Amino acid sequence: MTRRILPFLALLLASGCASQRLAGADLDRVRRPAFISRIKDGAGPKSHVFREDSAYRNKLKKLEPVEADRRLTVKLLQAVTRFEISERLRVTTLSQLPREFPWTHVVDPAQVASVLESFLVEEVPANAPDYDLVASLGADSIVEFVIEDYGMRSDDGRAGAYLRGYGRMFTLDGRTEVWRRPFTMDHVAEGKAHLDPFKVGKDPSLFREAMTAMLDDVARLFVKDLTPTDRGGAPPARASAAGSDVVSGKAGAPAPEATKPPEDGLAPGELPDPDP
Repeated sequence: MTRRILPFLALLLASGCASQRLAGADLDRVRRPAFISRIKDGAGPKSHVFREDSAYRNKLKKLEPVEADRRLTVKLLQAVTRFEISERLRVTTLSQLPREFPWTHVVDPAQVASVLESFLVEEVPANAPDYDLVASLGADSIVEFVIEDYGMRSDDGRAGAYLRGYGRMFTLDGRTEVWRRPFTMDHVAEGKAHLDPFKVGKDPSLFREAMTAMLDDVARLFVKDLTPTDRGGAPPARASAAGSDVVSGKAGAPAPEATKPPEDGLAPGELPDPDP
C-alpha cells in the first residue's frame, strides 16, 4: 500500500514547493487580464485502478486488469469531456472573483477562444497557445489554468478520482510570472469515500460528480490566491461583464464494439456489476 501511494504524495509535496504568491502590487499593475484554461495532451482521463490494485482480481475473474482499466477509461470519457473540465475550472474561478478591478475588465472569453481557434471544438488545445494572439485583444496579462493529469486510481480496494495541474499569471510584456499555484487533488490520499469503479462502469456520472467537486475546490483555492490582501492604489470597482455560465460539452465516444464473443462473459465494453 505504501509503495503505491508514495508517487501521489510526492506530487502533493512537490506542488507546495513551486508556489509563487501573488503580490498586491503586481495585481495593481494589471489592467486587462485574459483567462485561458486547457488540458495537456495525454493528461487523461486515465484509469490506474485494476492494474495497480490486486484487490479487484477475484471480481474481475477472466477479465484482464489492463482491459478492465481500458473499459473504465472509456466510461470516464463518457462521464465528462476534457472541454467541460477545463471550462468549469475557468468559469467557476472567474465567477467567484470579487467585482473589483482588474477582474471587472477581463477580456471576453469568447474572443479569447475565437483567436485561439478553440471556440467550437470539444478538445482543448494540447499545446501551449500563442499568447501574442491574445495580446491583440488588448490583454496585458494572462491567467492560465493547466490540467496535467486526471482520472481514477485505487489503493487496497478503495478507489477515487484524482486531479493534478497548476494555475499561473504572467504579463504579456516580458512574460514575467507573478503568480503560480500547482495543485494535486487525490480523493484516495485524502481519505474520501470509496468511488466504486464497478458502479462508475454502470453510472459514469459518479465520476463526473467527483471531478466537479475537485474542480470547485481548486477554483476556491485559486480565488483566494488571486485576491491578495496587500493591494494598494487599484482603480475603483466597476460592473463586471464576465459571464458565469458553465459550458456544457458532449459525451465522449462510446466503447468500441467487440470483434468476437468475449471470454469473460460480459457485454462488450462492460465491467462486472457492482456488489449488492
